[in-house]
Amino acid sequence: MRTDDGHDLRHHGDAEVRGSGADLTDLAVNVRSGTPPVWLREHIADSLGGLAAYPDGRAAREAVAGRHGLPVERVLLTAGAAEAFVLLARALKVRHPVVVHPQFTEPEAALRDAGHAVDRVLLREEDGFRLDPPAVPYDADLVVIGNPTNPTSVLHPAALIAELARPGRVLVVDEAFMDAVPGEREALAGRSDVPGLVVLRSLTKTWGLAGLRIGYVLAEPDTIAELERAQPLWPVSTPALAAAEACVSPRALAEAAHAAHRIAADRAHLVAGLAEFAAAGVSVAGPAEGPFVLVRVPGAAAVRARLRERGFAVRRGDTFPGLGTQWLRLAVRDRATTGRFLQALGQALTGA
Repeated sequence: MRTDDGHDLRHHGDAEVRGSGADLTDLAVNVRSGTPPVWLREHIADSLGGLAAYPDGRAAREAVAGRHGLPVERVLLTAGAAEAFVLLARALKVRHPVVVHPQFTEPEAALRDAGHAVDRVLLREEDGFRLDPPAVPYDADLVVIGNPTNPTSVLHPAALIAELARPGRVLVVDEAFMDAVPGEREALAGRSDVPGLVVLRSLTKTWGLAGLRIGYVLAEPDTIAELERAQPLWPVSTPALAAAEACVSPRALAEAAHAAHRIAADRAHLVAGLAEFAAAGVSVAGPAEGPFVLVRVPGAAAVRARLRERGFAVRRGDTFPGLGTQWLRLAVRDRATTGRFLQALGQALTGA
């Protein structure tokens, strides 16, 4: 979906590694490398013996509710967070939806597909892409924001986001990458004191389950009921339900917490390496808090093409409203991969 201002809202990072890009080192997709872990693959495989029966999501729903300290009436399991955006766009009766950009483009695409006229609030580079609550129109009855935000990697204070809540407004917070933040600080998941709050979570990023499609919605019971009525029967498969239950277990939460600290250290290493190219005009938006960084690079399109020649796929930034052709998004990887990438970047910047 290409908007009038030229942004392709349906371009995602996986496009960089399809076809001829399949053999490239992937810094374009924000799925944690080395996943899913063996124990999770085996757990999902064990569920295949039950495929003859229709999916029963009760246990997984209760597990997710328990993980966030909420009643099950506040939880809806979905086929990834992307399905949740479609449900919100189609099921809720809203007149003035607003999407805070730059951010994941699927929420706006889903709203447009459902026939809504969407307003944008564009956060500014000179402000560090930080949220400015007064910039959101007062009469907006649905507001969508990511935290930490894809692609800027900005982590907005939970209290600042909560300022957007008001009677008659649905406040949608996409926390797909929150479990990659140490301690999940600034999370709103589990809160029941913010009126109209809807939190979306994905289990595909940290656990490498993009091909399985599993996520969930946390919201007031009436909102959950509305969204559930818009779902088809048995929307989440038995293997995906098994994954959901496993990924909120104490073992999984401990592993995710450990991974979050490792990602933070690997991100710091990447940012320090990128700083070496400051004289060439390279700069990192920040401070970055997610498992990816947004980088301003002079001649980014040409640099991206040269990186592909050197074996690396990175995400173009110009498809995100609020960004232009000079931006690239880089997934955080291990130090050895980052070292090879930084060497390739140095060559790509000079055309060597």
